[in-house]
Amino acid sequence: MSKRLVTTLLLFVLLASSAVGVFAQDAGIESVCLVTDVGRVNDGTFNQYAYEGMLSAAEDFDLDTTFIETQAQTDYTANIDTCVQEGYDAIITIGFLINDATVVAATENPDIFFIGVDQGNPDPVALPNYVGIAFREDQAGFLVGALAALMTESDTIAGVYGVEIPPVVKFRHGYEQGARYINPDITTLGVYIDSFTAPDRGAAAAEQFIGEGADVVFGAGGPTGSGGMLFAAQNGAYAIGVDQDEYFTTFGGGETPGAENLISSATKRVDNGVYDMIQALAEGTPLPETGAYILEAANDGIGFAEGHDAEIPEEVTAQVQELFAGLADGTIETGVDPVTGAMLDAEMEATAEATAAS
Repeated sequence: MSKRLVTTLLLFVLLASSAVGVFAQDAGIESVCLVTDVGRVNDGTFNQYAYEGMLSAAEDFDLDTTFIETQAQTDYTANIDTCVQEGYDAIITIGFLINDATVVAATENPDIFFIGVDQGNPDPVALPNYVGIAFREDQAGFLVGALAALMTESDTIAGVYGVEIPPVVKFRHGYEQGARYINPDITTLGVYIDSFTAPDRGAAAAEQFIGEGADVVFGAGGPTGSGGMLFAAQNGAYAIGVDQDEYFTTFGGGETPGAENLISSATKRVDNGVYDMIQALAEGTPLPETGAYILEAANDGIGFAEGHDAEIPEEVTAQVQELFAGLADGTIETGVDPVTGAMLDAEMEATAEATAAS
């Protein structure tokens, strides 16, 4: 056989292989496996929201799905590997703490797509099969912090937070900045708790803060935070939930005692983020080249829930809505780093704006 003929045959094989690859990409995915952060898919906060987003996408795009509930952080790698071994086309992992295990899995399995909620892709060029969904928690926190400052009668508000990781830090600093935007002299109390699944510890923290004069408690840390704000609501203080509208989860649509004291929740549209990225994969649309899908005020990716049974003056709600519009169009800044959650300015930019406006 001549060299020219061999070359021609090799070229034909390469072209055929390329065509198959393109067809497979255009065809999209057929199955998705979700790995929760520590906790369950019905925990009423982060895991549940992501799970619901997956189910909605599965229904719309006829996908096979399953989920694995993580019992401990040491299970992350094994749970992801189970999804890999069972042959799922895409794997969703939830939470900042599972980020490293997801990066390793995406590196070792370039033919599988990975969607990381509250995560970041460290090298989008090397890992085009991995997208991190990130949120402007500082903006959501800012909104409910402003609401807390408008509703407090003691001028002391508090927050019960989970593990001190960037998304939680962003919530805390945004909340405190939003409160100071309304009242630069307000007292803010807060504590990080090294677990997302300790509602009893969250409740104990809320009890302490109420004893120190706080009459609004923000719970931002999964069931731990929910335990804190539930205690507050059932003991005469205002409460603020997180991630999704906790009126429908923690407070059972108003059936749980204390629902009348839930004034809002700082919402992250985790469901929308998960749905959008699954849709892109199902339709064969490329993932973002930056390796990140950011949800913020500008695209309705964050927000604040209505008060439902709580008595909130219309002018207060209107004022918070104006702040949302300002965050969306960029005329208001939180003063918080949108990635790390660190304060951007020792002078606290949001406080300075509030002082200038007064």
